Amino acid sequence: MTRLSLATGTARGGVAVKVGIIGAGAVGAACAMALGQRGSAREIVLVDRTRSRATAVALDMRYGGPVSPPVDIRDGSYEDLEGADLVMITAGVNEKSGGATDRSDPEGRLRLLDANVSAYQEIVPKVVAAAPEAVLMVVTDPPDPLADLARELAQHDRVMSTGTVIDSLRFRVHLGERIGVNAASVDAMAVGEHGTSEVLLWSSATVAGVPIHEACQQCDEPFERVRDAVERDVRFANITIIEGNNASQYGIGIVCARLTEAVLRDERSVFPVASYQAAYGVTLALPSVVGAGGVVRVFEPAMSADERTALERGAERLRSAGARVRSVTASP
Repeated sequence: MTRLSLATGTARGGVAVKVGIIGAGAVGAACAMALGQRGSAREIVLVDRTRSRATAVALDMRYGGPVSPPVDIRDGSYEDLEGADLVMITAGVNEKSGGATDRSDPEGRLRLLDANVSAYQEIVPKVVAAAPEAVLMVVTDPPDPLADLARELAQHDRVMSTGTVIDSLRFRVHLGERIGVNAASVDAMAVGEHGTSEVLLWSSATVAGVPIHEACQQCDEPFERVRDAVERDVRFANITIIEGNNASQYGIGIVCARLTEAVLRDERSVFPVASYQAAYGVTLALPSVVGAGGVVRVFEPAMSADERTALERGAERLRSAGARVRSVTASP
């Protein structure tokens, strides 16, 4: 997985680029802030059903403009998305308001699906009408089945969700903390669903190239204890954050900015974003080459037998969620 960096760049081929954000709530505002501070795009348009909120968020951020990269952040309508290279959708019911903060609930983020389907049915056609060539990035929870819906509504394949990028970074951070190394030296990835069925690929995790089992042994940390603690920390990181700050927003904001850069610069960098996988019949996260147009290519990572079984189980869970969406959208 490509590591986050502080490098900035505002254009592809020297041409100014434009990004739209649908939803100016906690996550949308965090995405806009990260995009602006990193100089990820030249123009950012915030669209929210409550126009005054988008206006206020954009105005507040513009006051930092004199000491920030040259980025034009403004509020707008769907029509103002014309010419956007990428539009991220963050609107919808979040985990706290949607009742998805129970650690014992196996549904997890999927509990928000029914509530957010109607929002996407309204939003996606308007985005596509205004910016038909834009890459669509789904951020709203649960992002993977909503990306399937967005793909169907948009009638094109330039759709991806943020997948398990934030989960993979959490994996690296918590693993690094447990064994006492900088997370930048940890190479570890989560795949599958951005949710309770996500698969942490322990079999390929390394620290500076050293397999994690050996790294734990050399650090005098029992692997099983590290694994259990990290699995718990990663799977429930969002709930831990929400319990203290109402919304999990800053990490995903940085992730969205970094993924935007990969698309706008046609980087061909690899991230575990989620796109439609024909082999699994659903959108789920796998190591993906991200460039102009979104996902360019997907790699199938090496997995243990248990990890493979868990991924298949997670795919079935997502297929069931997709069937639920189709039954809802097909209802008169």
